[in-house]
Amino acid sequence: MTAVPLAFDGGAIDGGLYSTVTGWAHAAPPWLDELVRIWSEFGLALFALLMLGAWWHARGRSPAVMARVLAAPLVVVAAYLVNLVLKGLVEEVRPCRQLPGPPTLEACPPPGDWSFPSSHAVIAAASATALWLAWRGLGRLCAVAALLMAASRVWVGVHYPHDVLAGVAVGVLLAAPPALLAARAAPLVARARAGALGPVLGAGSGAHAVPSGAL
Repeated sequence: MTAVPLAFDGGAIDGGLYSTVTGWAHAAPPWLDELVRIWSEFGLALFALLMLGAWWHARGRSPAVMARVLAAPLVVVAAYLVNLVLKGLVEEVRPCRQLPGPPTLEACPPPGDWSFPSSHAVIAAASATALWLAWRGLGRLCAVAALLMAASRVWVGVHYPHDVLAGVAVGVLLAAPPALLAARAAPLVARARAGALGPVLGAGSGAHAVPSGAL
């Protein structure tokens, strides 16, 4: 592959490490590569399912917990949109278009689909952060899944390591403040529970009501 001139040369940061990881991928058993490829492509759907699970669990918890769970999808979308702006400012070419090497496990995104920071890593990390602050037990599972998502994007060849590390950092930093502030909407949730939305938002009985973030 012919090297592409860059305004921001990501390969100069950790192109060697990227080549090492993609080399491991090409030497790995085909079944492992296929598992990683499927996870990399479709794994974000798991975070949506985990948010549904968090909503169901929060139906019996305090209004503050429910408020954070309901805010989680909005927090993730906001983080994703901010990251699109960051990508457009940096304009880092994908490593699979910049560095020579064998074909990557995942098809290289088209020109103009910038690499830094990784959107997959941002979405996964923002999801994990928002859910961690609402339900610690589920948040731990999400954190592991987020790290696996970030690593998979390098393994399949579409991101540099620094892309996914930055994506995780951006996701956490963008998600934490609004996820924490979402608990202030607890009075709105409490009032909604007393109305027609009660079956959807749950009763939040006193026996199960706990301080936000304590799950």
